Amino acid sequence: MAEPALPKVKPLNGTVQPLDGISTAAEQQTNQALPSRAKNSVLSPNDTAPPPGQTLTGKQEHYLKRELLSRQVKYEISELASTTALQRFGAPFRSDYGEVAPVDSELPILRYIFVHHVRNFPFLDRAREKEFWQDKLQVFLEHFAEKHISSSEDRLEETKRRKLAMKAEKLVELMMVSGIPTASGYEERIRFSELEVVDAGANQQGLLVNAPEGHAINGWEVNVAGVRTTSVKRTVRYHQHAEFIIRVRQAGNPEFFVGRRYGDFVKLHKKLRTELPGKILAPLPRKNRSSTQSTFLSLGGDDDASSVSSVSTQNTTTPDGSGESGSLRHLVGHRRSLSTQHSSPRASGEHSRERVLLYREDQRVSLRAFLRTFLQNEQIAKSKAMQEFLTTNVIHLNEEEIGDIKRRKNMDQKRIEEQQRFYEIARQRARELDVYMEKFRRDIVESNGLSKLFKEIKDKEKIEDLSIEYQKFAEWLRIEVAATIYHLFLAEDNSPELFAQAKRLHSMIPYTALRQVIRFANPAAVMSGVLDLFLAQPFGARSLAQRAFGMTLNDGIKSFQKSIDAVAVKINDPVLCEKLRIFVNSPEDLKNSIRASAASDDVDLIVAILRSEEIPPELTSPQIGTVFNAYVAWINAVENTDDSMKAGASLFADLKQLLKMYTRQRDKACMLSLIEEPVTLQLFRDLFTIFYEPLVRVYKSANVYSSVSDFSTFADDMFTVLAQAQRQDVSADPNQTVQSFIDLCARHQDNFYKFVHEVHTHDKGLFTQIMGWLEGILEFLRLGPQGGKLDMNALFQGAVDMSSIDRSAAIDEINALISWQEARKKWHQDKTRQKMAAEHSALSSPPPGSNTFRSSDFGLDEADVAELRDSEAFESEDEDEQEDSDEGADPIAVERKRRVRRQDHLRRTAGEPVKPVVKELAGLREGFLSMLRMVLAE
Repeated sequence: MAEPALPKVKPLNGTVQPLDGISTAAEQQTNQALPSRAKNSVLSPNDTAPPPGQTLTGKQEHYLKRELLSRQVKYEISELASTTALQRFGAPFRSDYGEVAPVDSELPILRYIFVHHVRNFPFLDRAREKEFWQDKLQVFLEHFAEKHISSSEDRLEETKRRKLAMKAEKLVELMMVSGIPTASGYEERIRFSELEVVDAGANQQGLLVNAPEGHAINGWEVNVAGVRTTSVKRTVRYHQHAEFIIRVRQAGNPEFFVGRRYGDFVKLHKKLRTELPGKILAPLPRKNRSSTQSTFLSLGGDDDASSVSSVSTQNTTTPDGSGESGSLRHLVGHRRSLSTQHSSPRASGEHSRERVLLYREDQRVSLRAFLRTFLQNEQIAKSKAMQEFLTTNVIHLNEEEIGDIKRRKNMDQKRIEEQQRFYEIARQRARELDVYMEKFRRDIVESNGLSKLFKEIKDKEKIEDLSIEYQKFAEWLRIEVAATIYHLFLAEDNSPELFAQAKRLHSMIPYTALRQVIRFANPAAVMSGVLDLFLAQPFGARSLAQRAFGMTLNDGIKSFQKSIDAVAVKINDPVLCEKLRIFVNSPEDLKNSIRASAASDDVDLIVAILRSEEIPPELTSPQIGTVFNAYVAWINAVENTDDSMKAGASLFADLKQLLKMYTRQRDKACMLSLIEEPVTLQLFRDLFTIFYEPLVRVYKSANVYSSVSDFSTFADDMFTVLAQAQRQDVSADPNQTVQSFIDLCARHQDNFYKFVHEVHTHDKGLFTQIMGWLEGILEFLRLGPQGGKLDMNALFQGAVDMSSIDRSAAIDEINALISWQEARKKWHQDKTRQKMAAEHSALSSPPPGSNTFRSSDFGLDEADVAELRDSEAFESEDEDEQEDSDEGADPIAVERKRRVRRQDHLRRTAGEPVKPVVKELAGLREGFLSMLRMVLAE
């Protein structure tokens, strides 16, 4: 008997397959007949055999969906800059065209995110539709869009808004691609089985980052290998100083050593500030004269090789009983408590158990961390100051210094082994909880898991009263916190410096006074009163906040005006200056037209502005010739290091600088006018009320002040445990070390739980609302929207039937996208391996318990997360290269630097597969948009 024909789907009218549709008998038979196939199997893009009843293969479905969603997300994010963007959202925003239904929204993705994940946020859900959303927020954002604050193209640099928009675009795309499923159920992604292993460790720096050797960074392999003493004559007497021996090696060259005092590191820091003005530099570690003792290092060592530089043993008496040798005398002052103890002479080769003292050891490892942190920035690694610091005044080591370096190298190895043992023991204890943690993971991942967890915390006053899986989670959490404390304050090279800073800060905080102030003064209420004082507008006058912000912005505007006047004098042509000023203040349409003209003719924006007849005044023939000659000289000066053309290019350089200053001055003037508008203050007050008042209520009823003393007690205890661990020898039992940190957490877990319990008990449902909001996002990622699924097969076949696209050309483009994604993944995989090989990094196992949750548990496909990580892997390397401090620099040097950055980016991305041109698939946009609206219109 023939099967009844399946009803045809009209693909371009927005029809979608519902989530819970009733299948016909024929559909059930068809589904049962479908061949089984691994969802994540690797298919060739040339595989043109889709499953029975389907038009596209699983990979073609996914990457078609991904391409169309990516285009839509990019369009919607870019439209946020439009003054009419919110009017096209629909409710709760007003529109000049009347009510906008969800199925008619031009921005369905952003509308869905706003309605389901922004508007219903526990604080914002109480905001009134007209008073807040329409009369304040919408008005403010539309006024901001009307200002047309300068873009990246205007400033020749990536603005923070542009970077934020790019990150938002990628995150929204990830959310939609992972959250919205396809109707067929065959959707699949490209996967490399070995890629996940590499990516799992790509972000793990590993313990080898602290290794003495084999850790190259941007072409430099550096280790502060030892410490020696030098004598410096001051007037009459000689003074002894510690000098840190730095082992330096560059690719393909033999290693050498340089000696640097602490003051040389200070000078390096100052030189880098001068050479790289505006660059944010890590602070230099404080001077630390402490030494480290160990019994391990004296085992098997001969007494004659003991390093004078490091005071490697306690003082050895001479045969005449005169005490310490002359070579040791100048260092006794650093450890006077040890100078009273003497040991008898040892026979050569005798194994000694005496304690070895490594002079300035903590300072050595902190300076090593400081140097390696600086070298991670490519700009600093290539700087002249760093080059001079690491290569000038090479020294040759004597036997004592070589022995000292060997002992410190052994010390570094023992530290790494100790850290490895610590983590291994911690992992073993975490693995013992795996059975309970797996049940805990399932409880959290399942529906309403977070709400159940916090309800348990709210109902039970003590940890002992919790259910068994939650008690085991608390035990696992103790191990995690213990490992984190150990890693921060003991395991890293910069741990001694971080420990000293934290301890110093802790000693400065007056906890008792702070507790009383919080208890009786209620800072939350005080803050509200202060805000009323700053935002009050007596008799309609400007508020204190407006005056303060206005004063700051006015100072900036005046500062720019002084710079503008100085550059205008150098240009010495008011007509050219006026033309640039008029361009900056022209309507956005005219500016966009001139920018497009400059791009199409491949000329500088300055040339396009000055030659434009739409911007008065017109230039005379001599002025045009002057500008043209200056432009030619500018190109030659920038592209050639020879400064012979620099003088002729100075005019064009000044014109570029003037345009930039005019643009930034206008930005500040626009921000000033925005602050002066009444709606800005009203919006700020409403946001404060919406977000702060619920916290004030919790603060009043939860006795937050009592937690101040609990934190102070915990900090005291933590620093005591850390100090004891620091005094332990590297050969101490790691089980005791692990247990000491776990016991630290156990002693204070009840106080922490009491704080969370009290806050949750008195939150009046706030925590429950927040957990419900988070679960709404997770439900979307796991199950998709309630409006249905995207039927990519129906969309594609319908477009082919209506001749909107050519089937063969469209399939070729989809396959080209699949091949590009596959090649791109492979390229990122190879680059990751090359980078790890160049830095001699090793894959380290993750910290204990870090694999408890996976991205797939929350609906985010791991392959999609990997693709997002790949796309940002090399972009992040460029962020540190963007400088915002070019106003006072030579414009030619700034342009050269910008082009060097561009070339450097091209070098890093050399060989990266180029995305194929996609034209035919654009014919699917209207049908896809209609379908997407129906899916998200709930």
